[in-house]
Order: sequence, then C-alpha cells, then structure tokens
Amino acid sequence: MKKTLSRRARIATGGAVLAAVAAGTFGTVAANASAHQSARDAAVSAAPAAAAGKRDTTTSTHLTIDAAGEAARAALKAAEKEGQRITVAVVDRNGNTILTMRGDGAGPQSYESAEKKAYTAVSWNAPTSELEGRLENAPNLKDIPGTLFLGGGVPVTAGKAPIAGIGVAGAPSGALDEKFAQAGAAALN
Repeated sequence: MKKTLSRRARIATGGAVLAAVAAGTFGTVAANASAHQSARDAAVSAAPAAAAGKRDTTTSTHLTIDAAGEAARAALKAAEKEGQRITVAVVDRNGNTILTMRGDGAGPQSYESAEKKAYTAVSWNAPTSELEGRLENAPNLKDIPGTLFLGGGVPVTAGKAPIAGIGVAGAPSGALDEKFAQAGAAALN
C-alpha cells in the first residue's frame, strides 16, 4: 500500500532537501574561496615591498582639521551676524572634503553647493566669482564634474600654492557667500 503525503508535508520535505543541497553547495564554495584567498595572501606577503627613492616622492602642505574647523566657524559666525543661514565646506588640496558644517536653517541644496564651490576654488586656485567670468570664453568649464562656477568659493594658500578651498552656499547671492568664505579664510592668518 502506497502512502501519499499531504501537500504541506511535500512542501516541507522539498524545502528540507533544498536547504541541505544549498548548504552543501555554499560550504564547498566558501571552502574554495577561502583556499584561494589564503594562496593570494601568501603570495602577497612573500613579495618584497618596493622602496621609493627621495626623488620619486613629493611633500605637500595640508590644512589641519582644527584649522578647517576654525575657518568654518568663522564663516558661520560672519553669516549669523548678517542673519544669513549658510553651509560651509572645507576641502583639501586634492578636493577631498575635510569637513562640512551646515548652519541652523540652511537649505538642503547648500550642502552640496558649498562642497562644489570649495572644490572649484582649490582646483583653479582662484575665487569662484572670478572663475564665473571665465565661462564666457570657455562655457564648457561648467561641465567638469564636481565644479560649481558661482560666487562663494575661495582658495587657501601657503606660499602661493593652494592647500585648501572654502566654499559657502545658502546666502541670497554669490557675493555674500564669498564674503563669508573670505571671513573663514581670514581666520587662518
């Protein structure tokens, strides 16, 4: 006499079989991956480190996080005195964000705009208000990723070389944004 299983029992049995097959497959794949990783690690640790010569390297000056914070707070304070709600960003020489501070009540768009203005200022070592004028002769400049050619970004220099950029956004004009960014830069002297 042949016994038939209920639908529920067939589903449970099938699920258990699938789980067992999957566990076995996963275990095999994991073991193989682990073995390959161990072989790669052994090959990497066996390779000697290459030493760069003095003429193959360069040293650069960077703004400290404390200095970036000081500049950002000075920009925010200058804006507060005039009743403006802004965001200020400070980027390093490579355009990497050191910090961004959004003032109370600053608009959501100001965060990204401030970072882009700071990046643009340090990239060209010029205030973004000055760079705005260059768009007349080279309109495709605005197509460079990560840039924003609106007033509000200023470079920070050491020995005439750019080491950071300060970007401000959120005031009703680029001229005001740049005024506050300049106040941040002035706090570093």
